[in-house]
Amino acid sequence: MVLMIPLLLDISNRKVVIFGGGRVGERKARLFAEYSDVEVISRDFTPNLRSMGEKGKIRLREITLPDESSEIEALIKDAFIVIPATDDDEINSRIIEVAKRSEVLVNSTGEVTADIIVPSVIRRGDITIAIATGGRSPAMSKFLRKRIEREITESDSRMSKLQQRLRAILKTRVENQRERERILWEVLEDQQIWSLLPENEDQALELALKKIE
Repeated sequence: MVLMIPLLLDISNRKVVIFGGGRVGERKARLFAEYSDVEVISRDFTPNLRSMGEKGKIRLREITLPDESSEIEALIKDAFIVIPATDDDEINSRIIEVAKRSEVLVNSTGEVTADIIVPSVIRRGDITIAIATGGRSPAMSKFLRKRIEREITESDSRMSKLQQRLRAILKTRVENQRERERILWEVLEDQQIWSLLPENEDQALELALKKIE
């Protein structure tokens, strides 16, 4: 089993190249288009991919998928991530081989070991929780996501914002780092502050600041 490190990565100025304009390519394009510059390469595209291209959300390159490694290498020259999503396993394998040789990260849609696995994600404001099973059971990832989603509420997001505001204030008022950490943790355990969050975040902050006194 390959040990993979979980990361949050900024790819806003990075290029993602997807080979294949079918349903799998569309799903990947929808995901990565939110975060990066996406180009989809295929001889044909789903209606949704064409619509995304017309709206400028992604770029479409309508060509016959290349067989030669040199052609693939040219197409992924500036890519940060490559996604082989064609219906031809042989072409997918060749794309992976060229990408790895070119030191470009691979997010594979098949059984071949990938450099990147996209986890099941929960977002609540500034809070992001990612769940993965190493690609072995996507269903289990979704099952766990649904279970955890019931526990993470809007109040958790509000508390995250309050902690951010409080940390900034504490840095100007409390010199000792351990004391700052103690206050922040005490706020997390204060049910009165939690109860104020849905109604008035400023009042919740005022109550939290009393812990400095």
